[in-house]
Amino acid sequence: MVSDWVVEELESTDVGDKRLNDRLREVLSMMAATPSKSIPASANGGHNETTAAYRLFDNDRMGFENILEPHIDSTYKRLSQEEVAILGHDTSELDLTRPKVQVEGAGPLDGNARFGELLHPLVAFTPNGTPLGTLCAELWTRESGPSKAKDRKQLPIEEKESLRWLETHRHAQEIAEQYPETKIVAVADSEADIFEVIDADKDSPENFQWIIRGCYDRATIEDDDPESILLREKLSQSDVRYTKTIAIRGREKKLDCDKRARNQPRESRQCEVEVRAQSVTLRSPHRPDRKLSDTTVNVVWAHEINAPDGDVPVDWMLLTNMPVSTKEEIELILSYYCIRWMIEIFFRTLKSGARIEARRFETLERFERCLAVSMIVAWRTLYTTRIGREFPDVSCESVFSANEWQPVYQLVMKEDPPAEPPKLRIMIRLIARLGGYIDRARDDEPGPDTTMRGMERLHDISACWISFGPKSQPLVT
Repeated sequence: MVSDWVVEELESTDVGDKRLNDRLREVLSMMAATPSKSIPASANGGHNETTAAYRLFDNDRMGFENILEPHIDSTYKRLSQEEVAILGHDTSELDLTRPKVQVEGAGPLDGNARFGELLHPLVAFTPNGTPLGTLCAELWTRESGPSKAKDRKQLPIEEKESLRWLETHRHAQEIAEQYPETKIVAVADSEADIFEVIDADKDSPENFQWIIRGCYDRATIEDDDPESILLREKLSQSDVRYTKTIAIRGREKKLDCDKRARNQPRESRQCEVEVRAQSVTLRSPHRPDRKLSDTTVNVVWAHEINAPDGDVPVDWMLLTNMPVSTKEEIELILSYYCIRWMIEIFFRTLKSGARIEARRFETLERFERCLAVSMIVAWRTLYTTRIGREFPDVSCESVFSANEWQPVYQLVMKEDPPAEPPKLRIMIRLIARLGGYIDRARDDEPGPDTTMRGMERLHDISACWISFGPKSQPLVT
């Protein structure tokens, strides 16, 4: 049985074969119902359904791009209805390392210890963090063998992996041109602090804005001063616009060899930050193959004061083309940048929820076809989690059918479902309770993990309700 949302999401599917179109919808519906389970388990052990799914992922007429394409089309439709869309992009490793025989086609991730490929998607979000979907995605593998950083510095950007940041940034510009009624804000982490990316929006449309977290303490210049001054020193000489207290989450160090301050462990705490902002002109860096021009950007610097001894202070240096004249404008930049974290949650949902790295395929091509389906599953899970926060008071039937919400309500609340569908926020909490969420007086809403586990139980509960519930048809004997 194909879910209603799958039919709507894959409306534009056309791989040249109606049977393949239908099979793709069936497989997506099956995997979305039980995202953490293996394909045979999702098919309830059915031989025909399992074989059909594996044949889909083994079909040369299917590819990562044309499987994802109808979801991209639907994402554009959702984006066109928004006044503001935050477009976050980032890179994630897909670790496919196997203990004995490696996946055919996988490349090294770090030396020759781990194997897999890399994914760089552009994902759209509302300003409240609800995911609209994927707009484009790039996959690639690295070649085996040593690579020297000195040699890479001599290469033009077109021959580097970092080209993905520039290409995705330009793609976001093109989206802004296609949808002039929507303000597009491209947001990226410090890996995107590349001068060519920062300087790429000189001819961009008025509705295109960007925010990039600074990685380098770049040289700045002034018209009346030929001597350069580094960015942090220049900002430290400016006035503090305001101070604010923010809550930060603790984190553990992932790699002992990683010495970067932003990846060091820290404790959860309340911290006070000073916020500075001004316009600066960045001196163009040397490139062996071309001459770049100096460029002017706005900078917001939020730096923690009185950090605990031994802990790394919070330090955000945000480069942007958004205005920074008022406190409200600066706060808007900080709030938009915070949405960038949602793409990290998207990756976590893809890996921990949909368990894409645990899928067992012999070749990279088959894995990539499954990856495209799993990306739609991860979006749907995160969308279901967040939509209840953005529109808590709408009817739950805007997302769930009566055969989904009614049995869950009766099972969790231990009473007959009401004639009027409950609000969406209430329904999301009921589903999350099936996944382990403790629904008590609390400010934090259910996360994707508990929601996904609850959605898996919802699938079975709904199937039983349809088969044996009060409106079920009697079995023919």
